[in-house]
Amino acid sequence: MNRLPKLGAAAPFAMVGIMSSGFLVSQLATPHVEPLTFLLLRYAAVLVLMLALALAARAAWPRGRQLLHVAVSGTGIHAGYLGGMWLAVAGGMPSSVVALVTNLQPVLTGIALAAVGARVSARAATGLVIGFGGVALVVAARLSTDGVTASGIGLAVLALLSVTAGTLYQKALCPAFDLRTGQVVQSAACIAVTAPFAITSESFHVEWTVTVASALMWAVGVNTVAGMSILYGMLRRGSAERVTSYFYLTPAVTTVLAAVLFGEPIAPVTALGIVVTMAGVVLVTARPAGERPGGAPSGQDAQTAAVPVEA
Repeated sequence: MNRLPKLGAAAPFAMVGIMSSGFLVSQLATPHVEPLTFLLLRYAAVLVLMLALALAARAAWPRGRQLLHVAVSGTGIHAGYLGGMWLAVAGGMPSSVVALVTNLQPVLTGIALAAVGARVSARAATGLVIGFGGVALVVAARLSTDGVTASGIGLAVLALLSVTAGTLYQKALCPAFDLRTGQVVQSAACIAVTAPFAITSESFHVEWTVTVASALMWAVGVNTVAGMSILYGMLRRGSAERVTSYFYLTPAVTTVLAAVLFGEPIAPVTALGIVVTMAGVVLVTARPAGERPGGAPSGQDAQTAAVPVEA
């Protein structure tokens, strides 16, 4: 399972669709369960599932420094990002504001890469800016300042910084590990980080309904296991700014899903934003002439061309 099935060009869109559904899961679950309690259940279920698969297959476990790196990257990609995002929304922050803040990730990734000397092309940089502009248009129709607080903004920024740092950390220091044992390690690390906050702030009460059970199963099997596996595979094969640029499509896909499932209308400015977002993503992800599929220019080693600092 170190090598993922080759999904080819469908992988980014499968990943975006899966991650977009996560926002709908939170919308369904939050009225019935506290945010950190739900996340602890999610981490524990992933741990049990992937541990069973790992033991059955006698999969290789990360050791030494790799074990530490896998755990650290997981706390950023999962615990920091999901914890900050869910707490911000549960605290009354409009989901549109949270989406706008967290979707700065591709831009922040590009800035971080440039800061450490990695080459980010002018076309990619332009695409990142255009893509974020498209995201702003997508959420503009739902953007509201009601419920916006300093603590809410802080939690959204925490989510942004955590997922960006975790992604770059994994890309640099542990780009390849068995996805079964790796997710066991990352889930255990997320439980260790999240549990103290849940113990001091939540009651652990869950209204067990079909909706909550379904949301939990989807979050575990689809959002975490399938979605993260695809994302990790994409990061192994491509540059970080190219992969994260697909995240720009998440609000657009979420909007379309909400329209289909909940009958929420799509405003004209939102439709325009979807088009602009897609244009930005195309600019970032289009492969320059002479570049290999892995992200390295021809004649240059792919490892050298990768960012110096995955998920």
